[in-house]
Amino acid sequence: MGRFTDVRLNLSSPTEFLLQNIPSNVSFILFQVHSQYVNVTLSVNKIPNINDSETGNDAGLITILRTNQTVCTWYLQTSYPDTLLASAITIPYTERNPIPGACNLEFSLDVDPNVYLQYNLYETIITFAPANLGHARNATPPACDVQTGQESRWRLQYDVFQYFLPENNLNESVLLAHLQKMSLVPQISANGVKLATLTSSDRTTMSFSSVPGQGVIYNVVVRDPLLNTSAAYVPVHTYACNFSAAADNCANLGKTSTKVFFTFCAVFGLFICFFGHRYLKIDFFSMGFIIFGFFMFVLLTNVTPLNHDARLMLTALTGVVGGLMLVGYWWRFGCIYFCILLVGLVLGFLVASIVFFTPIGDYATFRNDSLFWLTFTCIALMVPACLLPFPKILNILSCSAVGSYMVVLAIDCYLYTSLSYITLNVLKRALNRSFSTAYSSVPFQENDFIILTVWVILLVTGVTTQVCREGDRPAFPPTPYVIWKRNRERRITNILDPIYHTPPLKDRLLARIRDCFYKEQPLGERTPLLL
Repeated sequence: MGRFTDVRLNLSSPTEFLLQNIPSNVSFILFQVHSQYVNVTLSVNKIPNINDSETGNDAGLITILRTNQTVCTWYLQTSYPDTLLASAITIPYTERNPIPGACNLEFSLDVDPNVYLQYNLYETIITFAPANLGHARNATPPACDVQTGQESRWRLQYDVFQYFLPENNLNESVLLAHLQKMSLVPQISANGVKLATLTSSDRTTMSFSSVPGQGVIYNVVVRDPLLNTSAAYVPVHTYACNFSAAADNCANLGKTSTKVFFTFCAVFGLFICFFGHRYLKIDFFSMGFIIFGFFMFVLLTNVTPLNHDARLMLTALTGVVGGLMLVGYWWRFGCIYFCILLVGLVLGFLVASIVFFTPIGDYATFRNDSLFWLTFTCIALMVPACLLPFPKILNILSCSAVGSYMVVLAIDCYLYTSLSYITLNVLKRALNRSFSTAYSSVPFQENDFIILTVWVILLVTGVTTQVCREGDRPAFPPTPYVIWKRNRERRITNILDPIYHTPPLKDRLLARIRDCFYKEQPLGERTPLLL
C-alpha cells in the first residue's frame, strides 16, 4: 500500500491485483491506475459492469471495507492490441479521513473519486463529485443532503492543485514518474501549485487555459478542517492534444500554414527591430499589418465557419491591405502623430498583455469581462499617451519591442515556449466568452528563461542600435508627397530648369503617335515638312 507498481497489460486476459493483510484501522482504500493516453478498465469483478468499474487513462475506485475484511481484489484490462505500460497504486485511509466522491449524484459510480477532464483549443475543464465525511467499517455514512451543521459534509473544503510536466517532453515514463508526485496528500502539497480553495457550496468544477503539447496534472485534495484530516482524489493529466490523430497530434503540433505565416512575420520583425525607424514605410506597413490582421482574425473566427487555413489567408490579405493603407496615409497627408499613435497602440497592447500574463491576470476581480477589457484598454492607451510627446523614442521602442516579440512567436512554432501565451491568452479571451473563468497559468521553465533572455537581448540591442544611428538625424523625414509637390512647384517657377522646357507628357505621347503614323505613309502633301 502507498507505493506505485508498474504493470504491463495486454489484450489477452485481465490482470488481477490482490491486496492482503489490510490493517484493521483502515476504513477504505483508493485504488488507481494510470497510462499515458490508452484507456484502461478498472473493476472489482472479472466481468465489469457500469456500477463497479471505471474506464480511462486515469481511473480509480474506492473500496469501502467490511468489518473483518483483510483482502481486496481488483482487475485491470485494456483493448489496446499491444503491450501497455501502466502504473497502479493503493492508498489506505482511516475513518477520520473524508471519502472523495462519496456524495456523487452525477456520475455512474456510487462513490466516485475520479476527476473528469475535458479540453478544447481554449480551455481545459475539470469536474469532480463532492466528498463525504469518513466513517468506521460497517457504520452508516452521514447523509449527503443535510444542509447545515458541523456534523455534515458541508464543512469540507476542496483544494485544487496544478502541476506542470517538463516542457516539450512527451515521454511515457516521465509522465508516470511525475504522477507519483500528485497522488498522496503530502506530495501534492509539496509539489503542486494550489490554485483555488472551494467550499461545499461552490460548484465542483474549474477551468484552465489549454496549453497544447504541454503536459499538466490536476488533482483535488478534500480537507476536513474540524478533524484536520484530508484525502486526495485520483490525479488526472492532459496534454491538450491527441496522441492518436493522423495529423496535428501531440508529436507534430502546429500547422504548416501557421509556421510559414509566423516565419515571414519574424523576418519583418527582425528587420524593424534594428532598422524600423530608418525605413518608416516598412515600419508603418508592419504595424498596420498587425492591427488590421488582428481585428480581422477575431472577426472571422467569431462570425464565420471558415477553417484555420482560410482564416489565416484572409488575415494575411487584410493585414497587407491595412499596412498599405497606413503607408498611403502617411505618404499623402504626412500626419506623423496619428501614425505614431497607431504604432504606440501596438506597443501598449503588448505591455498590457504582459501585465495580465503575470499572476495579476488570475485575480478574481478580472474575471469580469467588462472590468478586464476596461483595465486592458487603459493600460494600452496609457503607453502611447505618455510617450507621444517624444514620437521618435516611441517609434523606436515600439519597433524594437514588437519586432523582437514577433521573433519569439516564430520560435514557438518550432520550439515550445510559454512566452507566446502573453498575447495568445488575450486572443483566446477575445474569441471565447467563457475563457474569462479559466485560470491562465502556464509553465515557466528552462526553455522560457532562454527565450526570454534572447527577447531581452534583441530588444536592448535594437533600441541601442537605432538610437545611436538616428542620433544626429531629423526625428522624421518629410513625406514623399511633400517632396514631390515641392519639386513640382520648383520646376514650374524655375525657367532655368531644363525640365521647364519639356512639353507635357500628354503632348509628347500624341507627338510620338503622329510620328509613328506619318512615317508609314508615302511622301506627299500630308507629310509635314518638320516633324
